[in-house]
Amino acid sequence: MATYHQIPDDEKGYELDLFCVPKHYEEDLDRVIIPHGLIMDRTERLARDIVRDMGGHHIVALCVLKGGYKFFSDLLDYIKALNQNCDKSVPLTVDFIRLKSYCNVLIVEDIVETGRTMETLLSLLSECNPKMVKVVSLLVKRTPRSSGYRPDYMGFEVPDWFLVGYALDYNEYFRDLSHICILNEKAKVKYKL
Repeated sequence: MATYHQIPDDEKGYELDLFCVPKHYEEDLDRVIIPHGLIMDRTERLARDIVRDMGGHHIVALCVLKGGYKFFSDLLDYIKALNQNCDKSVPLTVDFIRLKSYCNVLIVEDIVETGRTMETLLSLLSECNPKMVKVVSLLVKRTPRSSGYRPDYMGFEVPDWFLVGYALDYNEYFRDLSHICILNEKAKVKYKL
C-alpha cells in the first residue's frame, strides 16, 4: 500500500502573505494548501521509494504532459542524485507518452482525479507488454467521481478542491506558481476561456 500525506477536508492551509506568491495571482487564490518545501520533501521521499522498489532494472520514466512536467523534473532530479550517492542505482531514460516497446515503465502524473484517464493509459500501455508498470502521482483527489483507481506511489491525498500551482493550471494559468494553492471562485470566472 502506498504511503502518502493525507490533507483533511477541514484543512485551513496557510495565509498567502506567509509565502512568496506572484503579485498577479494574489487576488485569485484563497490560501496555500501545500507549500513548495513540503512538495519537494515528499518528492524526495517518493524518489527513494521508487529506487528501492524498482532499482536494478532499466526504467523508462513516462511524463504525462502538461501538468506533470514540474513534478517529473523534480522527481527525476532526486532519482539522479540517489544514483550518484547510493550503492544502488537505476538506469533511467525518459519519454513523453509516445508508446513503443518498454521494459519497466514509471508513469509520472501530477494529479489523479477520477482515475479514468490513468486506467485508459494503462490499458493502452499494456499492449506494449512492459515487464513492469508503476504509477506515481503527486496528488490524488478524494472525489465521489473517482473510479477507485489508486497509483502505486502518491505524494498527497487531497480534498475535492480546485488546486493550482506547481505546474497545475486553470486554462494554462498558474503553472508558474511554486506552491499548490486553492483557486477562489472569482478567479474561475476571471480566467474562464
